[in-house]
Amino acid sequence: MLTGPAPHGAATQHDSITGNYSAMRATSYTALLVPAGLLALLGSAAAPLLAAEKPPVDLRVMSFNIRYGAANDGENHWEKRKGLVADTIRTYDPDLLGTQETLGFQKEFLEHELPSYTGIGVGRDDGGPSGEMTAMFYKTDRFEPVAEGHFWLSETPEVPGSKSWDTSLTRMCSWVKLRDRRDLSLPPILWLNTHFDHVGKEAREQAAKLLVAKSGVLGAGCDVVITGDFNSAVSSPPYLALFAAREREGGPSLFIDTYVAARPDGEPGQATFNSFRGAVVEGARIDWIAVRGGWQTLHAAIDRTQPDGRNPSDHYPVQALLRREAQQ
Repeated sequence: MLTGPAPHGAATQHDSITGNYSAMRATSYTALLVPAGLLALLGSAAAPLLAAEKPPVDLRVMSFNIRYGAANDGENHWEKRKGLVADTIRTYDPDLLGTQETLGFQKEFLEHELPSYTGIGVGRDDGGPSGEMTAMFYKTDRFEPVAEGHFWLSETPEVPGSKSWDTSLTRMCSWVKLRDRRDLSLPPILWLNTHFDHVGKEAREQAAKLLVAKSGVLGAGCDVVITGDFNSAVSSPPYLALFAAREREGGPSLFIDTYVAARPDGEPGQATFNSFRGAVVEGARIDWIAVRGGWQTLHAAIDRTQPDGRNPSDHYPVQALLRREAQQ
């Protein structure tokens, strides 16, 4: 999270993707029983009858800093809001859910409350049970895992618990490579989930460059999705390092900021950190969903829903609805 008070904004209705999106319907094709001679006569003209076009594939993504559960937050303590967190996730029903500041018992709670998901995460302090996780949850019945792992935002990223530059805390990134069972002909998805330092400016910029480099190595032949709390404002050096990276700078291509893609003309009121202070609108948008590859952004939102007049966390979850045309 960013330090310092977040300004209050007028109470607004939540900017959320509403409604339940219908599950992708599998299309079955019935063989046409025609005489061999007629089929030969028709030749290629029969092909459209036998192989209709595949429908596009939609993907719902959410990034959600759920606030670490050991914080002394009084009325906003984890035990008093964990149900709101689970309900917020269920309402949007993401295919991919990236969380930040997640402790082990919070991950276990979400796994219990969201049984249709598979969870991934290790503690940042030791690569085991100790410390916050950048825990990830994906729909078990939709995705086939290919590989997964973790690295630390440091000069020695393979060393658990490592720190570098001016970072105040140990920071890390978790990742998983997934195949989409809805269309196995699509490229795999490399999905990374991270949390940048809230103090160190150099650490944030170097972390963004590391993220770009790692996505290039791990994501060869893949589409890439990144979720996270970047503790950085739009147009900051970390933002530019991530969204302006080119091959000559060590990045395989330009990442797309899904929120900007959905709102090319921009809009006021983009705060994603609320500090449990009501419907905060004005402030920095520090939680992002980035994408690279064949995905088009249909919609993106900052979910300011306040069940029972309360914020589920000190960050608003951010959401993106993506679409990819099928491989014909």
